[in-house]
Amino acid sequence: MKLKEKIVLVVGTGISGIASAKLLKKDNHVILYDSNDKTDKLGVKNRLGNCENIEIVTGELSADVLSKISVAVLSPGVPIDSPLVISLKENKIPVIGEIELAYLLGRGTVIGITGTNGKTTTTALTGAIMKAYFDSSFIVGNIGIPYTQVVDDLEEDSVITAEISSFQLETTDEFHPKVTAILNITPDHLNRHHTMDNYIAAKADITKRQTTDEYCVLNYDNEITRKLGSDIPAVPFYFSTKAELDFGVYYKDGVIFYVKDGVKEKICETDKLKLPGIHNVENVMAAVAIAIVMEVPISVIRDVITSFKAVEHRIEFVRDVNGVEYYNDSKGTNTDAAIKGIEAMSRPTVLLAGGYDKDSEYDDWIKACVPKVKCLVLIGQTKEKIKATAEKYGISPVILAETFEEAIKLCVENAQKGDAVLMSPACASWDMFKNYEQRGEMFKNYVNSI
Repeated sequence: MKLKEKIVLVVGTGISGIASAKLLKKDNHVILYDSNDKTDKLGVKNRLGNCENIEIVTGELSADVLSKISVAVLSPGVPIDSPLVISLKENKIPVIGEIELAYLLGRGTVIGITGTNGKTTTTALTGAIMKAYFDSSFIVGNIGIPYTQVVDDLEEDSVITAEISSFQLETTDEFHPKVTAILNITPDHLNRHHTMDNYIAAKADITKRQTTDEYCVLNYDNEITRKLGSDIPAVPFYFSTKAELDFGVYYKDGVIFYVKDGVKEKICETDKLKLPGIHNVENVMAAVAIAIVMEVPISVIRDVITSFKAVEHRIEFVRDVNGVEYYNDSKGTNTDAAIKGIEAMSRPTVLLAGGYDKDSEYDDWIKACVPKVKCLVLIGQTKEKIKATAEKYGISPVILAETFEEAIKLCVENAQKGDAVLMSPACASWDMFKNYEQRGEMFKNYVNSI
């Protein structure tokens, strides 16, 4: 698809939409659109800077505007089954996503990382390895840096490590990473994808344009991703914490190994990692596998993985206050991520959870909480639903809070020396916060003010 001298509709005025509009305005007329008629146009203009060739439209999209559009670019938060997108398709207007746009206009070699959990840590770690070895390296995508934001800085030899969500994969057509990774697949975002089969298909789409001489890194311990290895065009490169593999990266007796053609190489002891929890061993192994495919020397890989520290908002140690350790796991936005958060705790734990309802079930997560959680404090849309599940499995006390500040205060009051306070919501943040980052920052600010 050629994008030059066209009228392009960019849907969404968040960071992806702003970055897409800025990239497109050089060669096209851009209509930056937000369906919310209360959108602060002046604020949007300030974020755009130079608004030349950019028209800002809010509220209902008129038939007159619709008739002018050559192509539409969606931000990830816009569902593909929304009335607007259906209308665009009915009018035979091509619809692509921000990731697709960046790929079409960019250069370099792309590493695409997806999965239900672990994406951000694995992307950040993989990106750190790439930066340590390649002269031109970028980390983009769902990690918080729009891919479109870096397009003008890319060279032919650039390496782009991209965290890609299922939402972003729904709107790709030519996007073709050289190396892909699907870290795991567990139930999530079913309010958007409607069925588990749709969700799995969306994740698997990251591989669909790969060739038989390219690699997809997969979690051997996850039944769904293990099965995908026989269904995708790329060569499967597995990692495992439970099985000794004939080819891949695996963990055994406190050591990470790489094996190929019967030759086993020690990567490092896991007690040298600065990332807590067995889930982070999985994230490290995935990054190691990607780096091996990218022909990064083992010595470089080893140096980076043993010095890399936890990503902000992911089981992030905040502070010790009077013998109580406080952890921010705001990025634990689904039950599987929250299970990993509670499993990483080595102390009796006061748990702060709850938030936006994504039609999730909480039984498995609550069962994982039973041995460690001494008090559960709940907020948000899901608090009553989670409370019912927690009481079914005997967690007590369960305390409901009306505000985030009240919830944190209750956690502090119920924690004693030797305990941990963990904010790991198992839910998205959108009912009370702009995003999980804002939720995490508010938690840290409160804890640091104690």
